[in-house]
Amino acid sequence: MWNKEIDVGGLKTRGNVFLAPLAGYTNYPFRLLAKESGAGLCFTEMVSGKGLKYGNENTRELLYTTPREGTVAAQLFGNDPEILRSACESEELAPFPIVDLNMGCPVPKIYKNGEGSALLENPALAERLVKECVKSGKIITVKFRIGIDEKHLITAEFAKRMEGAGASLLTIHGRTKDKVYSGEVNFKEITSAKNAVKIPVIANGGVFGVQDGERLQNETGADGIMIARAALFDPQIFCEFSGQPRLGKYQAFAWQMEETEKIFDEHFTTVFMRKMAAFYVKGARGAAGFKERFFAAKTPKEILTIAKEAFVGD
Repeated sequence: MWNKEIDVGGLKTRGNVFLAPLAGYTNYPFRLLAKESGAGLCFTEMVSGKGLKYGNENTRELLYTTPREGTVAAQLFGNDPEILRSACESEELAPFPIVDLNMGCPVPKIYKNGEGSALLENPALAERLVKECVKSGKIITVKFRIGIDEKHLITAEFAKRMEGAGASLLTIHGRTKDKVYSGEVNFKEITSAKNAVKIPVIANGGVFGVQDGERLQNETGADGIMIARAALFDPQIFCEFSGQPRLGKYQAFAWQMEETEKIFDEHFTTVFMRKMAAFYVKGARGAAGFKERFFAAKTPKEILTIAKEAFVGD
């Protein structure tokens, strides 16, 4: 069920359990760990089309990759067709054969700018974005929500319009924009979209283990699933689906730390890995005390010393 290849615009994925784009987290080392654990396709953090156009250095850092990673998708957000096409054609996106357009982000700042989930209210513009980006020669996919709220569910119709505009795959988060990341996932709406289009559909929302994944795929008929927040607590969650052997928790954390240090400076590594440590330690005995110690740590070495104690036996 979980090692099924998906054809995305002529490219075959390694499996049908994907890592979601997670702002602030799915950097290169995080994606590598997910890939080694069996993720079928990984996505970069959400990147601004305008940021690429105007040469924002932080935006470029989000797109760091190497051939070691294999096929990876870049996620873009924006609402200007020409700017997004230009981004697709940019040197920074040259390593990414797949570009995913974000039409589901519920963050107020993004929504108020007419980007992310705001595009659900402007399907004509959403179509133009896809059509223009397709002209770049990239494989274009779209990630969107089922609507702004329960009174405005647009899943099947929006899916058809995205397919008609040239999208090669759709990822549907089964919650409305106003629910953000809480509440029940609407299986029926994802099913309606799956039945309305011929391109692959990936279901997203509420997957924290194999049982959740099986329910989401079985009840929606989706071609695969996408894992988001659960991967923050356990980047190796993909092992549960792929059958790949797990590293011990400390070993995985130390590996992620080492890979992060290779790319980023000490300050970024310290801040980022403190956050990761807080996720990794959830559920462990004395978790609150360890989290306090992690956030007081000043260097990667200090964090690693605490992690060795926190993750003993895991």
